[in-house]
Amino acid sequence: MPVRAPSIRACGCVVPSGQRCQHMIARDRDRKARHDQHRPSARQRGYDSKWDQARAAFLKAHPRCVMCGNPSRVVDHVTPHRGDRKLFWQRSNWQALCTPCHSSRKQSQEARR
Repeated sequence: MPVRAPSIRACGCVVPSGQRCQHMIARDRDRKARHDQHRPSARQRGYDSKWDQARAAFLKAHPRCVMCGNPSRVVDHVTPHRGDRKLFWQRSNWQALCTPCHSSRKQSQEARR
């Protein structure tokens, strides 16, 4: 199977196809750390004990991931609530997902929007 040639990044690093240089990794880590400094904690965003109970009940009623059929572990908001408390608690906006689907497929879909 053919392999793409390594690429030369702006920083001068030669990186195999599909990989990232240490400079890109460090820059992304710093960017995410700056973002997290201003982000409220999960509890402040509404994920409290009331949410834990509602989540457990929802997952009991919806034991399978809607994307792949594996056991669900995450209650995902179909439309991101972005702090809207009414949308946060709207059960018609919830879906059961497994962790891999939530962490990869769903986030890549949201990034494309």
